Amino acid sequence: MVDNNGLTLSICLRCRDGRETRDTDLDQRGGRRLSRAVTNAFRDSLAARQGLCLRGVHCMSQCKRPCTIALSGPNRFTYLFGDLDPMLHAGDVLSVAAAYANSTDGFLPRSARPEVLRSGILGRIPPLDFGGDLVEPILPTPHGLPKKIFD
Repeated sequence: MVDNNGLTLSICLRCRDGRETRDTDLDQRGGRRLSRAVTNAFRDSLAARQGLCLRGVHCMSQCKRPCTIALSGPNRFTYLFGDLDPMLHAGDVLSVAAAYANSTDGFLPRSARPEVLRSGILGRIPPLDFGGDLVEPILPTPHGLPKKIFD
């Protein structure tokens, strides 16, 4: 396996997708089922060969848009996606994770994402040192913070 340089796919484990039979059964929640589906397909995936790390998060606070995943890494864009079906979208999750790992800065154009991850995007956060046209300073550089963040 390749060194992942901190590239991480996070999956919310507590998301409810409405298929739970009992509210108290955390193991049957949609997020846990999505996590299992992704984990089962991970070993043979391009994302695994690219060294991506998987982790579960006990709550990602996106309850109105379950099931939720995030892609993150040092000096990269961070993405948050929701509206995933644990029975259908494990392959799409691994596909977008591979595209993320393959990009140099983590930027994922809409066309590079599977259809469900085009409409289910909840957030795209540029890296702090990003200098492209997606970011512009709105206040003078605060005392004590690196100037490059605000240039």
